[in-house]
Amino acid sequence: MISAERLDQVVQVVARAGLNEQTVGALREVFAPIHFTYCQDEDIGEGVGVTAPVRSSDGFNLYLVDGQAHCLRLTADADAATGLVLAALDHGAH
Repeated sequence: MISAERLDQVVQVVARAGLNEQTVGALREVFAPIHFTYCQDEDIGEGVGVTAPVRSSDGFNLYLVDGQAHCLRLTADADAATGLVLAALDHGAH
């Protein structure tokens, strides 16, 4: 389970520090045992079931990950969430 307060804390940290490998590494240390993944938002596939982020901020989206089964999957259920995907938005790159 990942609480709404924890989600808000993660968003605040990333909004202040920026989304990069160093920030994600710090989140992994501070908020263990939550698993963090960092990718581009365009890498979140439409066919994975959940395509709406649970939080959005300037420059990134935040998705919940359920890792309770053998395969990881995106979820909208914070009670089932074991990790987070921080997905960078690529504003105006193309």
